[in-house]
Amino acid sequence: MTIRALQQVIQSVPTSDGAGVKLRRSLGSQRGLYVDPFLMLDEFSTDNPDDYIAGFPAHPHRGFETVTYMLDGHLLHEDHLGNRGDLKSGGAQWMTAGRGIIHSEMPQQSAGRMRGFQLWVNLPANEKMKPAWYRDIEPEEIPQVTLADGGTAKVIAGALNVAGVETSGVITGITTDPLYLDVDLPNGAPFHHFMRDDYSAFIYLYEGALQVGAPGATRALKTRCAGVLSAGDQITVTADGGSARFLLIAGKPIKEPVVQYGPFVMNTREEVEQAVRDYQNGTLTT
Repeated sequence: MTIRALQQVIQSVPTSDGAGVKLRRSLGSQRGLYVDPFLMLDEFSTDNPDDYIAGFPAHPHRGFETVTYMLDGHLLHEDHLGNRGDLKSGGAQWMTAGRGIIHSEMPQQSAGRMRGFQLWVNLPANEKMKPAWYRDIEPEEIPQVTLADGGTAKVIAGALNVAGVETSGVITGITTDPLYLDVDLPNGAPFHHFMRDDYSAFIYLYEGALQVGAPGATRALKTRCAGVLSAGDQITVTADGGSARFLLIAGKPIKEPVVQYGPFVMNTREEVEQAVRDYQNGTLTT
């Protein structure tokens, strides 16, 4: 058994996207700052409607997947296929852009807190041009597990084993075999998770503080930082100095070249240039 160490800390930085939505970006904040297969992680968290009300008007994607997970607030998703989805507090959406999708994500509230995350997950070359697909995950569809040493974990994707009982999320059949957990620990409580040692993994801490790694060799992770984990078959963290809430995200690396230009993520510059031309001439989604 090898307990994963905290290998790299990526501080999230303030930025904006869409029509001026204020957020914090960790993965993807600099070119090449990826954790294969994960390309970007944004956290949005504000009580000020001016920070989010303009939303994300219609925009394209090609070559990857987006995962939106809401803690608070209400977003309406619409796309060129005529799909409409309501993202409510506690719910999520898994969208595969594939060959191409043009969609919008617009707040459906003019007051109150808007809080959540968007993760970008790369697709392998042989799936980048497959048809677009998405699934809305209602809050009640996301299982919540009581942990053996205190706290809870929500399973958005993948599986969590606690005391010999395995709980799986509703998202299955993804090539990168993603794990996406939202974990809430009381002060001093540990959390353990076993996984394949060749999968990439990182933690995004959005409340509190954590100690990460083997007993006697831990390293602190602070709020609003992504902690990239070393190889190993066990993850061990402990809430430090109060309660802690974090995302644990892991998956099978793709190990292919990544060429990104804005909302297009392909394997070569030529493929990205083709995506831009397809969008400009109206054939991105056909």
